[in-house]
Amino acid sequence: MNNTTENGTNQATAEKSDDYTYLHFTIAAVICLGFCLIGLVGNITIFWYLCFKIKRNKYIIYIINLSAADVVFLIFSALMLLIDINTLMNPKPDFQGKESFLIFLEIFYDSAQYSGMFILTAISLERCLSVLFPLWYQYHRPQNMSAFICAAVWLIGCSESLIENFVCTKEGFIMQSTECTAVQTMVFGLSIVICLPIMVISSLTLLIKVRRTFKKRYPTKFYIIIIIAVVIFISSVIPINFTWFLIYFKLLPSDTHMVALNFASMYSTVLNCTIDPFIYFVIGKKWKQKSSQSIQNALERAFRIENDENRDSKSTHTSNTSSQTYLPSTL
Repeated sequence: MNNTTENGTNQATAEKSDDYTYLHFTIAAVICLGFCLIGLVGNITIFWYLCFKIKRNKYIIYIINLSAADVVFLIFSALMLLIDINTLMNPKPDFQGKESFLIFLEIFYDSAQYSGMFILTAISLERCLSVLFPLWYQYHRPQNMSAFICAAVWLIGCSESLIENFVCTKEGFIMQSTECTAVQTMVFGLSIVICLPIMVISSLTLLIKVRRTFKKRYPTKFYIIIIIAVVIFISSVIPINFTWFLIYFKLLPSDTHMVALNFASMYSTVLNCTIDPFIYFVIGKKWKQKSSQSIQNALERAFRIENDENRDSKSTHTSNTSSQTYLPSTL
């Protein structure tokens, strides 16, 4: 997909004799590159703390993989932005092996993007199941399910990226070949038809849980983290998919609009990956406590979920037991 955008970028630079559109795109790329660097620092910090400083639970494994996906995505986003800046500012932007290098970058870029989307979908779905079926989830959930799901998600994300970049080639994308149309439909379907509804339904379920819990006690911070992360992700995944939908079916009025929408979609995704680490820290922080707080303490509070799950399962078990003992006495 980036090769098609590269063509639009090259043609956008041709318009610089008429206006300074290319300069606006260059400034936008530089600012987005800055966000990539900030996001890399945040995600690498979170990854290091969760791997080596904090006791893991089944949800921390997901967050570790999500941070890893964000790190990979931000690295390759930064490299692609550097190429865009070179294309916009350099009179001779092409270099030997540029197209092969762009495909290489795009494979890792897409793999990280799709894997992150699937991991967040898995987190929200699993947390939703823990709320709806606490007893089953507490006593019958496979012990290594988080690791297994993350491995499967990475495999699916990488496979989707390879299929998209090798089956839907640059020429096929431009000509709207049958193979490319099938690939674009698959990508659109996985994100909009499958992942998006799961995340929306799961988030609404958790939101209802938070509202009910808030009346009795402050809800588990991890509920809030999932809801905020999903909302931010949805706001970024929808523009990206519709952008490429418009580009593929040639519904954009000019190459300048295509490049502008591409930058807008990249901005939204980069900001999503950059904001995530700060969400974990802000939610886990104790605002009323004036003493200095470490990142480790904030993260431990943010991902502390075991006590809440035990409470829910015990309360459900108690209510079920009381109803069973009450019924015979009324007969």
